[in-house]
Amino acid sequence: MMLYDFELSGNCYKIRLLLNLLKQNYESRMVDLLGGENRGKPFLQLNPKAEVPVLEDGELVIADSSAILVYLAMQYGQEHWLPRDPASQARIQFWLATASNEIQHGPAAARVIRVFGAPRDYNQAATVAAGVLSLIEQHLSHRDWLVADHISIADIAIYPYVALAEDGDIALDAYPHINQWRTRIEALPDYVPLPRATALA
Repeated sequence: MMLYDFELSGNCYKIRLLLNLLKQNYESRMVDLLGGENRGKPFLQLNPKAEVPVLEDGELVIADSSAILVYLAMQYGQEHWLPRDPASQARIQFWLATASNEIQHGPAAARVIRVFGAPRDYNQAATVAAGVLSLIEQHLSHRDWLVADHISIADIAIYPYVALAEDGDIALDAYPHINQWRTRIEALPDYVPLPRATALA
C-alpha cells in the first residue's frame, strides 16, 4: 500500500494511526502541499480534489480520509472497527460526518489558521470548536468510546484534530471526559505520536 501523506495533516495522521493499529505495512509518500504539488497534474490524477490523504492499494485508489478508514476497516480490520449492524453503522456515519464538518470547520480550522496562517475567520472556528467539543464531552460522559464498548473508526476519525486542538489555541482543560478518552487511545498498542506543530520549528 502507498499512502500519499503530509506529516502535519490530522486527516493523514488518522490513516497512519489505523494502519499501525491494524499492523498493515505501507509506504508513505510525502506530498509537498506548501509547494503546490497537490495541484500538479500527476497528483490530480489520483485525487481531482487536490487533497491528501490518498491511498493506493494495488490498482485501487481511494481519496478522502473517511472513505479510507471505511475501506481499511472492512478490508483489513476485525468487525469491531466497523460493526456491520445497521444501528452501529448509522452511529459511525454520524461521527464520520462530524469529523468532516464540525471538526474540520472548528478545531482543524483553528489549527490551520494558527499553524499555517490560513486566511480564515478564527473567531468562527473557535465558536464551532467549542460547540463540537461540548457535544463530544457530553457524549463521552457516560461511555468510554464514541460508538460501542470498544474503539472503532469513529474514534479514529474524531481523535486527531481534537487532540491537536491546542495547536489552534483551543484549550482542552474544561473537557475531562475528552482527555480521558484521549488517554485511552494513546495507551493503545501500536499507537503513533501526533503530528505536533512544533515539527515546523
